Amino acid sequence: MTDPLAIDSERLGVWLADHLPGFRGPLSAHKFKGGQSNPTYRIDAPSGTYVLRRKPPGTLLASAHAVDREFRVLRALHGARVPVAQPLALCTDATVIGSIFYVMAFIEGRIFWDPALPEIAPPARAAYFDEIMRVLAAIHRIDPATVGLGDYGKPGNYFARQIARWTEQYRASETGRLDAMEQLIEWLPAHCPADDGSACLVHGDFRIDNLIFHPSEPLILAVVDWELSTLGHPLADLAYFCMALRLPRNPVIPGLAGMDREALCIPSESALLASYAEHSGRPGVAHWQFCLAFNFFRLAAIAQGVRKRAEQGNASSEQALRVGQMAHMVAAAGVAMTTGTQQPGAPA
Repeated sequence: MTDPLAIDSERLGVWLADHLPGFRGPLSAHKFKGGQSNPTYRIDAPSGTYVLRRKPPGTLLASAHAVDREFRVLRALHGARVPVAQPLALCTDATVIGSIFYVMAFIEGRIFWDPALPEIAPPARAAYFDEIMRVLAAIHRIDPATVGLGDYGKPGNYFARQIARWTEQYRASETGRLDAMEQLIEWLPAHCPADDGSACLVHGDFRIDNLIFHPSEPLILAVVDWELSTLGHPLADLAYFCMALRLPRNPVIPGLAGMDREALCIPSESALLASYAEHSGRPGVAHWQFCLAFNFFRLAAIAQGVRKRAEQGNASSEQALRVGQMAHMVAAAGVAMTTGTQQPGAPA
């Protein structure tokens, strides 16, 4: 059986030779283990090492897997205050390797898959989290208009539009009833805060494994996986990152719930919010309970989409089905945020 994610190296090599200055083949392509949405490959050739991101093959949800949008935002941010890999070439001809793709520079560094940072000595961990908040704030301080992204998303009512969009995406990938998702689909529109005018570039999937760190220092060299980026509310990104404090330990998307974070020298939520406020100049955190519930809902909808693609046979990761099975757990965590009075910085 032919692997739908395999790349025709000869055809790709011909295209790169024509469109990437300085490229020399032959090449070899090896898929990275991550990337539940857009398959990502390391490309090795005599002229150097590159990274290729492509749309997955097969039937896809409308507006999903927009690698061309990723390329656009990388091109806008490269050389700005936000660290990103240099975008090199975009191919919109799906006949070359079976779907559109782009190529960017390879960044040599470390990717941490576990927010507990077991690879880092405990006393040094706080510096890594402060660096994460610094870079998140840098993303949010970018003026979209000055980097050519003024039309990168619709202005205003970000949360309301996102709830509607991800409800639609969830319905399109639904494989069975999830009571927790039904509760969130009812609760979120009823509790959506009025638009406060905050608007900036948001990453959309800002978590620790989408950051490439310096090989030995608490310094982020590149933020990757911009597929879900748009213009939106900065607290959406901040709450999304803080979800890790409430996600249970699991082999797919490791969370920190139930761990002694103080003993691990991992900053508390209040410390993370204070660090973000210092770097961003945004002192207020309003509607925190809603922001968390919204992000759990959104992550559950994403997980359900991964499950649907796994069942169709065109998911990009071997762990796709396991990711999809997390939808119920993640949605249940979101429902937990809709009860009580969760305050910003309260213990997770």
